Amino acid sequence: MISSVSEEADRELTDATIYYPREASPALALTFLAEFERALDLPCAHPYLAAAWRNDRRRFPLRRFPFSIIYYVHDNELRVIALAHHRRKPTYWVRRK
Repeated sequence: MISSVSEEADRELTDATIYYPREASPALALTFLAEFERALDLPCAHPYLAAAWRNDRRRFPLRRFPFSIIYYVHDNELRVIALAHHRRKPTYWVRRK
């Protein structure tokens, strides 16, 4: 399955990657990126693994970090529309495509 990441989700990934070395350690930022990639690989291999959430959107939580990958599947593409922090307003991303 082909995956793509929206501009907004890419910005959220960048923001988190900048946050972790500043507030914790560079090693934690690398761990975060590796966890994001691992978490994205699973839905790419099994797109309907994550439970449906908010209509046709799906939510796949990262293991060690308070984020979930929000995505939908259309044809042969898995589209990531948000990397949602668990403490943010739950549906701030709902209008994204």
